[in-house]
Amino acid sequence: MKFGIVVFPGSNCDRDCHYAVQEVLGGEASWIWHGERSVGAVDAVILPGGFSYGDYLRAGAIASSSPVMDAVASFAERGGIVIGICNGFQILCEAGLLPGVLLPNNSVQFRCEQTTLLVTNINTPFTELYYREEVIRMPIAHGMGNYFVPEEAANQLEEKHQVVFRYVNEKGETTPESNPNGSVQNIAGVCNERGNVLGLMPHPERACEEWMGSDDGLRIFASMSRALGSRRK
Repeated sequence: MKFGIVVFPGSNCDRDCHYAVQEVLGGEASWIWHGERSVGAVDAVILPGGFSYGDYLRAGAIASSSPVMDAVASFAERGGIVIGICNGFQILCEAGLLPGVLLPNNSVQFRCEQTTLLVTNINTPFTELYYREEVIRMPIAHGMGNYFVPEEAANQLEEKHQVVFRYVNEKGETTPESNPNGSVQNIAGVCNERGNVLGLMPHPERACEEWMGSDDGLRIFASMSRALGSRRK
């Protein structure tokens, strides 16, 4: 399976993603420059973390208007699998491919720490190798990870099973203390209604081997690979 990793000026997790999918997972990875107008012959697209365009205006705003995002949108419209991690999540929201917006952390601090997550939807191409309501660990590193949608919209996301990951404590309980950034309803990751576009603030590429502190993130990429393999049969 071939993963295309989009590189924006200011991306800094692109090589981490490349390492995760090629060296650890054993897939194939290629770079897609932000100025390209096609994603090329890839099976899935990754929008990595970082600080695209220096987070000018607001995180992900300028990157969402890059030429490549038209191609990413078209790829997603055709059913292509797209994942946005941290800054990539911000970009997907700014581009309208995912609902909501990422605001500054309610602590007004940059948060870089391990978080505990609850897998709330396993019926996506990104989570089919997890167990329902499994508690996993992945790190965060962001200053604008406070996911916000109005209350009614948040409830609709829940009803449509678009909430994929939620911040919880070690017991799997949703608490204010387990929410590192103030995200509405402790939401850590959401997908579109179709389920082929996912955005999340935690970094699965930084949790793909045990020496990193957790290998729970690798199953996101492995799930994507498995889903793509199933499509080809």
